[in-house]
Amino acid sequence: MSDSPALPDWARGMTDLHVHSSPSLLPRHGDDRETVAAMRAEGFTTVVLKAHEGSTAERAAAAGEGVYGGVVLNSCVGGASPDAVEVAAGLGGRIVWLPTLSSRTHRAAMASSAPELTNLRKVGLRPVDVADGGRLRPEWHDVLDAVAAHDLVLASGHLSAAETLVIFTEARRRGVRRLLVNHPKLAFMRWREETADALRALGAHCELGIVPDRLCPPEDSSLGLTAGYPLPLLVFGGDMGHTDHPRPAEAVAPWLRELERRVGADAAATLMTTTSRQLLLP
Repeated sequence: MSDSPALPDWARGMTDLHVHSSPSLLPRHGDDRETVAAMRAEGFTTVVLKAHEGSTAERAAAAGEGVYGGVVLNSCVGGASPDAVEVAAGLGGRIVWLPTLSSRTHRAAMASSAPELTNLRKVGLRPVDVADGGRLRPEWHDVLDAVAAHDLVLASGHLSAAETLVIFTEARRRGVRRLLVNHPKLAFMRWREETADALRALGAHCELGIVPDRLCPPEDSSLGLTAGYPLPLLVFGGDMGHTDHPRPAEAVAPWLRELERRVGADAAATLMTTTSRQLLLP
């Protein structure tokens, strides 16, 4: 008999937009297939693999049905590279993440020893700039056009809320339909209510996540967004996989129970299934 916490009855057919696995420069609980199997055991039928090191589109294609990938635009793939987007899209990728370990916001937080980034200190990448003086750098225009042409999800990565607003505003103007703010309540993202209002006006989705909530004080949990941000614009990205944090079998059920407590079973099921999957797929 399993000692794992019991999942809610509605926890079937769920989608996770943010899953880490090996191979990676960071310690992970399992490889792609092991990780996907662990997620399926917790009720997930749609999983997105993410790697700070570059593209997971190829890996996802080999990992089984319902598994998707994308590309993170860090320095190791050339930063603002429309070619990287085109290749990922051609291989079935669905998400383009803006810089994570290469973002100026991430690097500044690392320099100040931000506790939520402790487990990322083993990997250092060169910086990739997105905005100058509150304006989007022109090399990102072709990236946004490629994202729009393939109807991909544009995700904020480790940009600050203000940087995210700059590029998301231009992305909308260029026809990008799917916008996702990653782990918005982590302290180094510098979330502000006025920025939240502007992102809401753009129709940007915000990611609720298990690992970010373990790194935040309770008052800054991503689940707090359920009280103010529109529920139809909230999706799930657990950000699980690092060995410093529990495996899905330990972490998923308690978090889902708390989501259910806050919004009710029907709304929780919709967020975890329909809303998250519809953001990912045409």
